[in-house]
Amino acid sequence: MSGESLPYIFLNAAIINNFVLALFLGICPILGVSAKLSTAFPMGVATAFVMLIASVSAWLINLVLGYFDLMFLSLIAYIAVIASAVQLVEMTVKKFSPALYQALGIFLPLITSNCAILGVALFQTSYEFDFLQSLFYSLGAGAGFILAIVLMAGLRERIDLADVPSIARGAAMSLMLAGVLSLAFMGFAGLGG
Repeated sequence: MSGESLPYIFLNAAIINNFVLALFLGICPILGVSAKLSTAFPMGVATAFVMLIASVSAWLINLVLGYFDLMFLSLIAYIAVIASAVQLVEMTVKKFSPALYQALGIFLPLITSNCAILGVALFQTSYEFDFLQSLFYSLGAGAGFILAIVLMAGLRERIDLADVPSIARGAAMSLMLAGVLSLAFMGFAGLGG
């Protein structure tokens, strides 16, 4: 897979194999923070930023650990980098937008445990991407995450205004919307060959 073009790598990570809607990674923030567009988009941007840092750092970590034949430490190193990047994002949001920090609540530090971020680092390692490919892969994954959470938030805001039976409101409706979005994204499977 390392011979793919950069636009295809971006498109593959963003749409064809979207981490949330095709690979079912990172579902927790999609269901937890997507009630409003005002919180969903910043959460998507924060997660995309951590994906970018994790992917670039994973490429560097693989280079260093491979040189010293210490690849068994790669998973621990990825987790340390992800946790550090999330702390940076959390401190930045708290400093510059306390209202957004309050609105995101526990989901902001929980970016650390978002399996989509660790998935970006592990997948790009297994695909043996070079630095540019890793960069495009993480940008595509981040764009795909933002797309998924914004689509979900838009649908949830529209559904709140609709006459939906009370038994289908809340978590049940969120899961049904996620399923419908996932089915829609399955239509992109096979795109590009």
